[in-house]
Amino acid sequence: MSWTDELYKIYENNCGKNDFGIPMLPVSHSTANAQIELTLKDNGEFVSAHPVDKSDAVTIIPVTEDSGSRSSGIAPMPLADKLVYIAGDYSAYAEGKRADNSDYFAAYLKRLKEWRDSENSHPAVKAVCAYLEKSCIMKDLVESGVLKTDPETGRLDSSKISGIAQQDAFVRFRIIYSDDTTGEKESRTWFDSELYDSFITFNSASIGHSQLCYATGKILPCTYKHPAKIRNAGDKAKLISSNDETESFTYRGRFADKKETLSVSYDFSQKMHNALKWLIAKQGMNIENSLMVIVWASALQPLPDIRKSFSQCCDDEFPDEEAEYVPDTEAAYSLMLNKMIFGYEKDMDMSSKVMIMGLDAATTGRLSIAMYTELEGSAFLENIKNWHNETAWPRLKKISDNYKNIIDSFGVYEIAECAFGTEQNGVLKCKSEIKTDTVIRLIPCITEGRKLPADIMRNLYEKASNPLAYESGYNHRKVVETACGVIKKYNYDHKKGVISMSLDHDNTERSYLYGRLLAVADKAESDSYDESEKGKRITNAKRYWNNFSSRPYRTWGVIEQKLRPYLDKQGVNSVKYEKLIQEIMNKMDSEEFKSPKALEPSYLLGYHCQLSELYPNKSNTEGIENKEE
Repeated sequence: MSWTDELYKIYENNCGKNDFGIPMLPVSHSTANAQIELTLKDNGEFVSAHPVDKSDAVTIIPVTEDSGSRSSGIAPMPLADKLVYIAGDYSAYAEGKRADNSDYFAAYLKRLKEWRDSENSHPAVKAVCAYLEKSCIMKDLVESGVLKTDPETGRLDSSKISGIAQQDAFVRFRIIYSDDTTGEKESRTWFDSELYDSFITFNSASIGHSQLCYATGKILPCTYKHPAKIRNAGDKAKLISSNDETESFTYRGRFADKKETLSVSYDFSQKMHNALKWLIAKQGMNIENSLMVIVWASALQPLPDIRKSFSQCCDDEFPDEEAEYVPDTEAAYSLMLNKMIFGYEKDMDMSSKVMIMGLDAATTGRLSIAMYTELEGSAFLENIKNWHNETAWPRLKKISDNYKNIIDSFGVYEIAECAFGTEQNGVLKCKSEIKTDTVIRLIPCITEGRKLPADIMRNLYEKASNPLAYESGYNHRKVVETACGVIKKYNYDHKKGVISMSLDHDNTERSYLYGRLLAVADKAESDSYDESEKGKRITNAKRYWNNFSSRPYRTWGVIEQKLRPYLDKQGVNSVKYEKLIQEIMNKMDSEEFKSPKALEPSYLLGYHCQLSELYPNKSNTEGIENKEE
């Protein structure tokens, strides 16, 4: 379980940090989304109450073993909690199966009094306890206008607070201290470090019995109730769980009980989980649905975003004054890529490790590790560099409200949407489940240098070979460009030779040459269109493209025949196209030319390179009239 050790180290090295407002949670603490904030004096007197805005809802709260992992039953939080736990007058206002909350309130107040009466008490605990013992919180909240009641019944109506039913609202406390004449004392209990320490010391006495901790190899107080809320404050899924003893599913006869399967100390579990929560809040990447990916260096040095294309990474890495500079040649691209990678290398201790973890939840209660990899920092950056090099391809990109032809690599979302998506309202969209699966499969190709899955390349080939499936010429062009970059990468992986990003006049491979013919036919016909027709009419090359990819010899005869009237319409301007077609056909072996075999994916490379060559000054913005917004 090396991932647990790495997370534990992160906690030990960064305990107490608060990066960009994201605190590393103390031991025995978690987070909850509060809907109500209640202000009290330190003698327990009510001052005010107000709803909490969603943007400020995340609240650090103390938790016990039971409450930190509660999903059912009665397990009160030690301080801040839901109304059903803290309101002694709850039953006078609430309705439903939990309207009689006497058991909840009694359990909560018992725990709060134990903390108040301990030698590790805190003024805030005494203030909250003094107020809640009066059993008037519901009355005060109604009179303050925070809770709404039905005029006829006097019970809570169906109103919601920040999307949560009133009776389920979570309450946090702010304390005004009478001896705080300078205003320097922290009034917000969820940010009070002295209150944190008070509860940690108090709670340590109630931790389970000591036994062997499998993580540290020491005899320590262990727990079998591990934290939830890992990905966000509302997340109920757990990484470590063993609560299905009655079904005997966990053990399957191999062990007598859960103590024989896994034993982790409370302290280690808390620190490891809190470090993971901190990393997710700080730099987690929510890929799709429930998949969360975290990439971190052992010393938390900055790292490139593994999801993005090179140009998107540049937006993160390069200063604003360089944002307008984009590479349009291989040399410029290589220079900028090396500069970007060097920017990360100079900040990294190359002996440090980089960890890549993917978390996914098949159910609401269980969180699985979809992927986990550890790499040396130098190997990680080298693999990132190789990915951007090997998938780089000329493409049309929007730069500062203008579309330019640049060289760029491809991000994981682009590849997934182009390979498995369909056009919906002018936008390429992919099913969430398929996108998640594709991203999980692509990440090791980026971070570990694994070979690109053949089915992704094949799907792109098939999508690019069907232009009539796209109303937007821009979308089809995007698919073709993505396919070319992926095919280039696939060739690298299988050592089929280096593919040039510019037109290779010496390439005599059958599929590549047929792709060139298709491009010439496409450009020659579109050149004969009036300005009003360009970007709206479909050329015969595109109309017959799908058949051409599977039966090139027969379909080329049809395309060539239908091209003749358009060439005649251009008069002397058609000579260059006729010469080019003949030049390409002269390079092809006659037997290969007549072969009934379907074209290999490399025909897309020939098509794209030839089309780029046919446009003056590489200013091809074909299809931009139907651009994707």
